Amino acid sequence: MDLFETDTPEGSGEGAGGNAPALSVSELSGAVKRVIEGEFGRVRVRGEVGRVSRPASGHLYFDLKDDNACIAAICWRAQAARLAHRPEEGMEIIATGRLTTYPGQSKYQLIVEQIEPAGVGALMAMLEQRRRALAAEGLFDPARKRVIPFLPGVIAVVTSPSGAVIRDILHRLRDRFPSRVLIWPVAVQGSACAPQVADAITRLNAIAPGGPVPRPDLIIVARGGGSVEDLWGFNDEAVIRAVAAGTIPLISAVGHETDTTLIDHAADLRAPTPTAAAEMAVPVLADLSARMAETQARLLRGVRTRIELPAQRLGDLGRALGRPQALTEPARQRLDLTGPRLESSLRGFVRDCRHRADSL
Repeated sequence: MDLFETDTPEGSGEGAGGNAPALSVSELSGAVKRVIEGEFGRVRVRGEVGRVSRPASGHLYFDLKDDNACIAAICWRAQAARLAHRPEEGMEIIATGRLTTYPGQSKYQLIVEQIEPAGVGALMAMLEQRRRALAAEGLFDPARKRVIPFLPGVIAVVTSPSGAVIRDILHRLRDRFPSRVLIWPVAVQGSACAPQVADAITRLNAIAPGGPVPRPDLIIVARGGGSVEDLWGFNDEAVIRAVAAGTIPLISAVGHETDTTLIDHAADLRAPTPTAAAEMAVPVLADLSARMAETQARLLRGVRTRIELPAQRLGDLGRALGRPQALTEPARQRLDLTGPRLESSLRGFVRDCRHRADSL
């Protein structure tokens, strides 16, 4: 016999309940709980997220609603840490879990185990909403962009250590300009991606100069192409704030050229591919050597010009002045002509002086 029905006709026996056993509140709540959990052991519910709460306990509370109804949902701390997509107010999702009751408030609720956006359209709508919110804070302002160093001494690469991306980057750096590379391994997709990438960027910026681990001059965050869901970790707010708060220039190389994530807007430079990021990071050594040789030749030509041009002008001015002998030859000729007459005049002068002296 059902707990909520009785075979006793109305008005017979000792009142309306007849001989039905009287249940305690706890017994009734437990019976309802067993019925609901038995009928809805695992369900998938689609709806719009509302009233999201994240208390210090780490559990996640939110409402799941549509036009006509609303159901409370809860995600326990351990499961919330593994969610690939955190629910945000206004986001349309599909929540997978089990239905149960909460006797303390006489309500039923959904214990959420997995969350997925209700289609790519909902995911992109949430991405655009987050982009606008972060842009309003100035995190994507071009004035915040830092200049990429021309020849970085140490380059830190934040990526998966086992993928083809790191091999492509190291190969291109070795071909162009061999540099010192610091590899920081992270997960590049899944629930662990965003916290690991944000932590890597924060820790790299915290490295002190002159320590046992060299402080990078440049950071490259790299990942190969993938779907929107695969790249979602690089749209996380924690990653964007870590990039904006850093002091080391950063190149974003997430996905292929057609893929766009929020880290691309916050980074100082966006590379279409991880290989292109390595090309942007360092110049080609052969080209640099050629440029240095050309600069050295131009410098020598400039020095030679600075020396030879004044000497040439001095020579031109010297020719305009004429020969120094030409200035003295007329005087020498007059001296030759007047020399004999000067000698006879001096003799006559001496003779006259002697004559006057004798007379005195």
